[in-house]
Amino acid sequence: MKQAHWLALWMATTACGGDSPQELKAYLGSTPTLDGEISSGEWDDATEVSGTQGWTAQFSPTTNTADLSLRGWVKHDTERLWFAFEVKDDVLYGIDTERWLPEKNPQAHELTQQGWSWFGDEMEILLNPTNQWHGDEVAAGDGTSWQMVCNLTKSRLHGVGNGGLIEGEPRVKDSAWQTYQRWIKTGAMQAIAKPLPQGKGYVIEWSIAFNPCLEVAADTFYRATDEATRMGLNIAVGDLDEKERGEGNFGNFHHEDWWAGNKNTRTQLKDWGTLILLPDKRPQ
Repeated sequence: MKQAHWLALWMATTACGGDSPQELKAYLGSTPTLDGEISSGEWDDATEVSGTQGWTAQFSPTTNTADLSLRGWVKHDTERLWFAFEVKDDVLYGIDTERWLPEKNPQAHELTQQGWSWFGDEMEILLNPTNQWHGDEVAAGDGTSWQMVCNLTKSRLHGVGNGGLIEGEPRVKDSAWQTYQRWIKTGAMQAIAKPLPQGKGYVIEWSIAFNPCLEVAADTFYRATDEATRMGLNIAVGDLDEKERGEGNFGNFHHEDWWAGNKNTRTQLKDWGTLILLPDKRPQ
């Protein structure tokens, strides 16, 4: 499809992925290597996003880029949606610190529905492929809308102490827990999390299969041959340092910064921004 054609279609569409004005475009690009390294040229055909200053702070505002900041990229190939993030973080929880536990949940590190998958240095992707919501609801926990976690020091496949994907929210909903676990175990969703060789940060590369993870309508999944497609999107980065640095915050979190939305409502579908999947390569 010609660029002018899909651009006209997009401009004529009034639906938004969420009420937030934040927007990212994912173009058709080459397939990256999922290895936790940002190789030269690997993401040159992707759209870049930077943060976290200017993002929504759920806890202590981030004021120093050495404390927490990131560069991110997004694109898709013919079968999967791809994200990558290079996070700068001056203190890595469980690597530069002991693995302390929050007072509110001594089970936080358990890989169960009672555990807190997001407790640690982590990133979250939240997608609403249907681009619909009806009120204040959060993710359903299936292909129509979901919230997943990539943690630097624990994962479903590799256990506590090793980074990777872990079930997200709503984790207490049995069907969501089972769906997320199935996606991870079958490889429908994959992610690698690695500390930077020099420390002071980490890299996440994240791969999401269109089928079954991007269900745009009942039993209908996004295809790379489709026209411009809008989905709800949010992205979060969580930063846990020494316990005292998060004093007064829930779970003693130091930072939790969100690409879109408002404090306390950032997980509601209506509060997300928009991801636009485009069938053409990124203009050079």
